[in-house]
Amino acid sequence: MNGRERVLAVVNRKVPDKIPKDLSWGLCPALEAEFRKRTGCDDYFEYFGLDIRFLDFAPTEVKRDFSEYYAGRDQEPGFSVNEWGVGSGKSRDTNLHFEHIISPFKAGMTERQAEEFPLPDFLEPRRSAHFKSYVDKCHEKGLAVCGSLTQTIFEKTWAIRGFEETMMDMLTEPEAITILMERITRMRMEQVVLMLKAGIDVLMLGDDVGMQTGMLIGVDTWREFLKPRLARIIARAREITPDIPVFYHSCGNPCQIIPELIEIGVNILNPIQPECMDLQKIKDTYGDKLAFWGGVSAQTNLSFGTPEQVKKEVKRCIEILGKDGGYLIGPNHMVEPEVSWENLIAFFEAVEEYGAY
Repeated sequence: MNGRERVLAVVNRKVPDKIPKDLSWGLCPALEAEFRKRTGCDDYFEYFGLDIRFLDFAPTEVKRDFSEYYAGRDQEPGFSVNEWGVGSGKSRDTNLHFEHIISPFKAGMTERQAEEFPLPDFLEPRRSAHFKSYVDKCHEKGLAVCGSLTQTIFEKTWAIRGFEETMMDMLTEPEAITILMERITRMRMEQVVLMLKAGIDVLMLGDDVGMQTGMLIGVDTWREFLKPRLARIIARAREITPDIPVFYHSCGNPCQIIPELIEIGVNILNPIQPECMDLQKIKDTYGDKLAFWGGVSAQTNLSFGTPEQVKKEVKRCIEILGKDGGYLIGPNHMVEPEVSWENLIAFFEAVEEYGAY
């Protein structure tokens, strides 16, 4: 089997010849630099034989002026604004993938502002002109293509409005935040159509709605603001490609909403964070309905363990989540600066050693 065949097998809860592999959200800048230094290569997807590639929209050429939203707040070193109109400053450690988010509507957002705030235009023809040729090229190489629209609704909303402000708005003044969420949902539905028509193999959605002790937001709040909109996006996807596998990402422990994710059409769960989710219980409870993607702790063993502990962790994940198929292995988050080169290599060695059926 090639990589694409393996991925298609596991996302449909079948057994491949061996476990397909991924690096979740990739190597952090520090490890990417270490990779280049040690290997002389630029493409770690190719070097490590990862089975997937990601389809992304080309950068916009439209330049918008968001300065009116940042008067007096644009003095932070490295300040910049992305195409969503969200500002950021440099992290204290530039090796980290996290940035300090500076929200345009931190001080308040009216219904009119929520309606008129300029969101990105993903329908610019040039932004998706490469889609079909890129997907075809990957398929010719035997690779699966994932259309990634993670940070689907909630995370984009709070980046624009502010995190605490979004949490309060949903409970006390939902009118403006509802308008913004609805606009983002409609945009995602348009993006989904473009990706599916290009022939992607997996649609990746998600929002971080969990923390390590449970849900980040109340389940009733999730049901009111996020579930129906996520359901509409999935329904639109299935109008185009009825059998498209739908991946859902949430860090932390979203166990309270897993049955409802299944109800609205999710059939792949990521990242299965072992610090706060019982891998065996998740497999036993949902293994006949969900495929699993991730599972290897980037928070503990991969970052702070020995190579032997990393290999033991990989073996455990494969034995539990990979039993009878339905599992794509990878770290449960970006490979962080704390991960040693030796541990990264141990991860791949263990996948090869234990990943064959």
